[in-house]
Amino acid sequence: MPIFDLFSKRAKANRGEVPDVYQYDEMPHPLRVQIVHIVNDALGPGDSHLSIRAEILQTIHDTLCREYGVFTLGNEDRLRGVDYDTDLYKHFLNESDIERALDFVELAFKVIDTTCREFRFTSYSEPIIKPDDAIDELNYRFRYHGVGYQFVSGTIIRVDSQLVHQEAVIPALSVLREKGYEGPNEEFLKAFKHYRQRRYKEALNEALKAFESTMKAICKLNTWSFDPNDTASKLIDHCMKHGLLSEYLRSHYSSLIAGLKSGVPTVRNRESGHGQGEIETNVPDFLVAYHLHLTASSILMLVSANKAFNRKS
Repeated sequence: MPIFDLFSKRAKANRGEVPDVYQYDEMPHPLRVQIVHIVNDALGPGDSHLSIRAEILQTIHDTLCREYGVFTLGNEDRLRGVDYDTDLYKHFLNESDIERALDFVELAFKVIDTTCREFRFTSYSEPIIKPDDAIDELNYRFRYHGVGYQFVSGTIIRVDSQLVHQEAVIPALSVLREKGYEGPNEEFLKAFKHYRQRRYKEALNEALKAFESTMKAICKLNTWSFDPNDTASKLIDHCMKHGLLSEYLRSHYSSLIAGLKSGVPTVRNRESGHGQGEIETNVPDFLVAYHLHLTASSILMLVSANKAFNRKS
């Protein structure tokens, strides 16, 4: 379905009432309702408990129950005859923990992004909107409500700067979906997952692994010899040796590697060294976001450089 530019939306925008800064701890009720509408439209109609839509919703419900260690997302006194639509949507609409609410969104849109593309629907069960349109609308609704998450490459990732996200993160994830980059793609997605869950050290570690794996993938694609245990610095040497990168980029990549390796400990040590003693200071998330964005830009440049290199060859 098209997104309508209603008068009320334009009026709020004119008054400056539309959020221009992302928040990450709350999901407004209208946004949740809109997400339910999108899911329903993408899964297609079906009043029968035997419908495709009912089967998919039951799978999502049962997956969440298993992972949460409960029998049903609704009233456990009525295990027989569980109404999966009602229980699943009530859970999502009322869940106060935004990360659990996002669990539903991620699972539902994983199904939309995969199963709904492959399934042969009948004329009765034909979805109202296509998977790509559903994902586009979801991401638009997140942005409109100022909720800093997006569904990209099959997962929910946290967004801190829409400009950087559009110009670096999404293109980097896009090129990593190409054949040969499966390893770094998985690692980079893990970095954003850790970041969303505030596991900052793990996020930086996975980002560094993704950066190294990208160079290893490029070496493999070009049949350049390298040691699988080579560090990032040695891998940069390989890329420069074969003419993929220029020498003047060495300092840039060396700074990136240093930041990914020691960004969190360095901040803690410096802050504790100025009168705070042994008390650890929480690392600001914007520092980790900065390193992730730098990694995204660097990965994008590496893959783009490899494409240009092979066009010349």
